[in-house]
Amino acid sequence: MSTKQMARGALVAALYIIFTTLPPFSSISYMGNQLRVSEALTVLPFVEPAAIWGLFLGCFFANLMGPLGPWDIFAGSLLTLTAALLTALVRRTGRPWLAPLPPVLINAFGVSAYLHLLVDPPFLPFGGGIPPYFLFVISIGVGELVACYGLGLPLLYLLRRRMG
Repeated sequence: MSTKQMARGALVAALYIIFTTLPPFSSISYMGNQLRVSEALTVLPFVEPAAIWGLFLGCFFANLMGPLGPWDIFAGSLLTLTAALLTALVRRTGRPWLAPLPPVLINAFGVSAYLHLLVDPPFLPFGGGIPPYFLFVISIGVGELVACYGLGLPLLYLLRRRMG
């Protein structure tokens, strides 16, 4: 890995940590109702392979500083790594609008698998009778959709235009 790639990966990691752990982002980055603004960066492996390890390390250190402990630190980081690798593979399709899909699906279903065991279910106005796991899938899925498609996809299109 070149110095340039290491620097790019480190920049992605640093931005992920900042947009997850510093106020005002920290108040909406953890627990059941979350909107991790840093998840907008998960589209970057579509254009920059060094972003894969940057996202993994950024998520690891952000979760290390979070309130959810070992499950979130290790499982959450591995889920982010999985999503980043899949996003890099999506590049082969030539369809940038698919780049946010792996992080949305992996996090909605994967993070919910352990989060529903650690914290109370998120409040959803229509949540009566829905099993807690699926309340988390909905809540985290909506947050991921906003971060990855609402913020990340425009970022991806901007970067692709600038990178040629």
